[in-house]
Formats: sequence, C-alpha cells, structure tokens
Amino acid sequence: MAVATKLQADVVVAGSGPGGATVARELARQGKRVLLLERGIDQRAHSYYGTYAGALIYSDHRSLLFTQEGLNIIRPLMVGGATSMYCGCAAVPPDWLKGKYGVDIDTEVSETVEELQIAPLPPELRGRASTRVAEAAQALGYDWQPQLKFMSPMRTRRFSCGAKCMLGCRCGAKWSAAEYVDEAVAAGARLLTRATVERVLVEGGHAVGVAGLLAGRPFSVTAGTVVLAAGGIGTPRILQASGFADAGQGMTMDVTSMVYGFVKERGAGNEPPMTWSWEDRETGFMLSTLIDPWLLYPIITALKGWRYPLYWPRWNNILGVMIKLKDDVSGGVFRDGKISKPLTAHDRPRLQMAENLSRQILCKAGAEPADMFMTPLRGTHPSGTVRIGTMLNSDLRTETPGLYVCDASVFPEALARPTVLTIIGLGKRLARHLASN
Repeated sequence: MAVATKLQADVVVAGSGPGGATVARELARQGKRVLLLERGIDQRAHSYYGTYAGALIYSDHRSLLFTQEGLNIIRPLMVGGATSMYCGCAAVPPDWLKGKYGVDIDTEVSETVEELQIAPLPPELRGRASTRVAEAAQALGYDWQPQLKFMSPMRTRRFSCGAKCMLGCRCGAKWSAAEYVDEAVAAGARLLTRATVERVLVEGGHAVGVAGLLAGRPFSVTAGTVVLAAGGIGTPRILQASGFADAGQGMTMDVTSMVYGFVKERGAGNEPPMTWSWEDRETGFMLSTLIDPWLLYPIITALKGWRYPLYWPRWNNILGVMIKLKDDVSGGVFRDGKISKPLTAHDRPRLQMAENLSRQILCKAGAEPADMFMTPLRGTHPSGTVRIGTMLNSDLRTETPGLYVCDASVFPEALARPTVLTIIGLGKRLARHLASN
C-alpha cells in the first residue's frame, strides 16, 4: 500500500471554481497558509483549449453526463471550474437572497463589478441577429436589456467571440476564475492539481482536514478550516462520503432549453452568446439570445429526434431564444453516483409559458413558425444540493465547526440567472468571515 502524502495548511479549499478561487485569493492576501486543491489541471496553455476536442477532454464523462431523466450536464473539471466554459454572463444576486435568507453580499458584488469592469458589451459587438431578437421582444412589450458580461474587447487584441465561447475562451476576452487562482498563488497560496478530495476529516466534532487521492496516490491535509467548493455535484458527494446524510437531497438546475427559428439572413451563431436578456420574475424564468456551437448542434438536437439534425446545414441562419427556468427543488445527487432532476407539476406549465413566448418573439423577428422547435432540456447550473437554511447557516458553515461550503450547491433556491457573480460575492463574504474569526 502506498504511503499517504501528508500536508498542512491554515485553510484547505477543495475546488478552484469561482467560489474556491475567490476564498483562496482573499485569504492568501491576508497571509493565511492556503492550500487549493483541484481535481483537474490547468488547461489554458494546451492547444486544444477552447476546441470541441478540448471540451471532451476536460468535461466530466466527456460531456456525456446525464441525469436519470436525460438532462445533459456539462461539468468542466479543470482549474477555473465552470467559468472555463460559461457564456461570460453576470447578474446581481436576487433580492430574496438577502431578504429571505439574510445573506447580504451587496458590497462584495459591487466591489467585483468595479474590479472586473463588468458591463454589457458595446452595441456594435452585441450582434445584429441577437439585437434583432431583442428588438422583436421589445416591440412585443418585453423590456429586454443588454446582458452584463465578464467579457471585454479591451482584454484582447483579437476579439473573436461566438457560440464557440462555451467551449473555452481562446481569444482572451472572457474572465475566468483561473485568473483568481493565479492571483491566489501569487499571494502565497499553494495549488495542487489532480487532487481528488474524497472525504472531510473530523475529530472531536470539528473538521480538521480532508483526504483523497493526489495523482492517484493517497494524501491528506490537516487544516484548521475546510472549505468545500467542488460544485453542486462534487460537494455533496464529498459530504456524503463524510457522513452527512442530508447532502444531495434535492437540487436545482436552472433547467435550460433553446427555442430555435430560422431566417434567410445571417443568424446568431457567430455572435457573442447571451448579449441580451430579460427576466419574468413573477413566473420564474429568464430569456436570452443563445444557440448551440456548430458541432454540438446536431448532437444536442439528435436527442430530440432524427429529423432535427437535418437542419444543421442551416446553422448559420438560426435565431435562438434560451429559456432558463427557476425550477423547484427536486431529485438530487445520490451516493450510488446517479443524478436525478425531474420537473415538478409547478415547473412544467411555466416552461410551456416560456416556450410560447419565445416562439412569439422569434416570429416577430422574422422566423417561420413551421420550422421552430425547442431543444431537449439540459442542466446548466447544478446547484442547491447543500442549501443555506437546510444544511448551512447564513455564514455558509455546516453543523460541523470548521467546515464551510462556497459554491452553487449553497443556493437555497434556483437563481434562474447567471450564477458566477453571486458565487464570487459569497466567496468574498466568507473569506472576510473567516479572517475575522
């Protein structure tokens, strides 16, 4: 049996997505000995980063991770986590997070907006086809607005953005949490990749570290504070293996689909994704401009039926409206490795309302009704599996002293909007709490 590697730190953080990277950076800057553990590796320097091949290499199950109900989940396993393959969208936290759950991150979010210069893309870069969809929605009385972005043409000399951005940013215009990781390391944090955390170590009722595999060999870390930031799927699995029976019981997913229509003019595929959006907060869904990348289009649509990939030659003429549903807590992440996310009786009619509205908007934008269809459902934001108010207090602490969680799993409800800015705010708030205690 291999001898386990033993490490020590003041704070050990499992996961380098926006939550883990933020906590690690903030605490390292305050002089804490921070050990940041990441299951994947840093893929940014590889030639395949941001390509279709790359997406297969660094996504869980080669991008073929599905719930029992058939929802496809793209789960990047790499430095920077899900921000490596997101659309670069930002949204302020929903009002209910502070009003209903007592989690006030307004200051931290404002700091981040200023620090990262989060703003909509300039009008000339929002895309003619995408803007056409937004104007059609506005003509129908819906107040679509330019979407806030973690993306700026000023960050790069060759702004080249389209649906392919979801594979990883090759032009450098999009911020990712890997940049916070770089800053954490520069401030003194230690980063270990290929580090799979399997369980939390608890002694005398207190969390004292973590254990798992480092490049396939056993390792353990002793630390005064443990922060799990392995995401809505990874974090509950670690907690389940550590004896937390309630972890993973129920989840939210921001269940997502696209409604596609076709026009004679050039479509939105080569334009930046999600440059315009609108929320129906009363009903509980968000709409935005988005279509699948070129090579993923026939794969996703084939899940709906054989005839839908036949539209592939018309990919350059697609207009798309993305639906992001505020889904109810249901299903869960289970110890046998299965993931379940059924729609509830409350979810289904609201999804139908969103689809009907999307079709109206596309018709107004000039798409032919006969060719419209909605893609299969997918899970874009696995979350709500270790919820505030259920397993965590408002400081993100579990019932076990010294053990905290900071990722999308903490959401008490589905956000139904981009999640990254909220997670960064939570990370900064948690780091300040830990530093003050």
